[in-house]
Amino acid sequence: MTARLADIAAQAGVSEATVSRVLNGKPGVAAATRQSVLAALDVLGYERPVRLRQRSAGLVGLITPELENPIFPALAQVIGQALTRQGYTPVLATQTPGGSTEDELTEMLVDRGVAGIIFVSGLHADTTADTERYEQLRAQGVPFVLVDGFSPKVRAPFISPDDRAAMRLAVTHLASLGHTRIGLALGPRRFVPVQRKIEGFTRSMRETFRLGPEDAEALKDIETELVQHSLYTLEGGQAAAAALLDRGCTAVVCASDMMALGAIRAARERGLEVPDDVSVVGFDDSVLVAFTDPPLTTVRKPVPAMGQAAVRTLLEEIGGTPAPHSEFVFMPELVVRGSTAARTAPGA
Repeated sequence: MTARLADIAAQAGVSEATVSRVLNGKPGVAAATRQSVLAALDVLGYERPVRLRQRSAGLVGLITPELENPIFPALAQVIGQALTRQGYTPVLATQTPGGSTEDELTEMLVDRGVAGIIFVSGLHADTTADTERYEQLRAQGVPFVLVDGFSPKVRAPFISPDDRAAMRLAVTHLASLGHTRIGLALGPRRFVPVQRKIEGFTRSMRETFRLGPEDAEALKDIETELVQHSLYTLEGGQAAAAALLDRGCTAVVCASDMMALGAIRAARERGLEVPDDVSVVGFDDSVLVAFTDPPLTTVRKPVPAMGQAAVRTLLEEIGGTPAPHSEFVFMPELVVRGSTAARTAPGA
């Protein structure tokens, strides 16, 4: 107990006696000091004594497309923890094939009187989807925030990674290693993040290799031969990478880490070594990809910053100070590991 008090006191920057007074509900402690001690408890992972726990300020819904891709549980965890710290109870609602749709989950949450909803990679990211559903939700007075996928038709705050910058980081890294035949494996074209990644990829390829209007054939090749659509799954990445390898790519940039693991499988099926023969770059920096074989070079999605921003923005909406119809864009980061290497073979 003494060691725990010392840890909390050090974290909060107060004396052990002050920590003891807060934990025992004694008077004579400034509100700011009391809050610092409670925050230290949260940071260190200690449970607050029952009498010091905040009463729930209400339910907040979080709708995700699935949980098989590790990036969605990671984002859900960040959002859930941030909501809990603010006294709200997160309610995770996940779409599954053949299960509840986004509209059904939204209706269920609204029926339960949620204070607001955070949508992650929902129909707002699909350029072919009807956005009227979001206008109806706004008309019902339910605050909401949308993560991944901007739509000019929806009047709400959006939280996004910079997909174009992510592709610039990946292409620049691979080009510095001597790769010129770089492929891009991603999901269906109708999704906003996919379209942005294509824009970033083609622009980066054009700028990195100094292609101008006179290089019409090379420019056309980038868009038609070096971009391959598939599904956001390991099998999807495997299929897309197989097609790109057949077209002579020596490096593959993938739109998710799951796809990147599929790309590594595709290379090995052809008797190719990663990274000696083929370099692979993922996207997300999901848990465990640092421990794959080889450890995956990837573009890290700023999940903690995005999740916290989504919660902060939603709580401002709930509190009566709506955020403008705007997009908050977060910069990704290249994490270089063992799946990329210099291209030394002839014809690189």
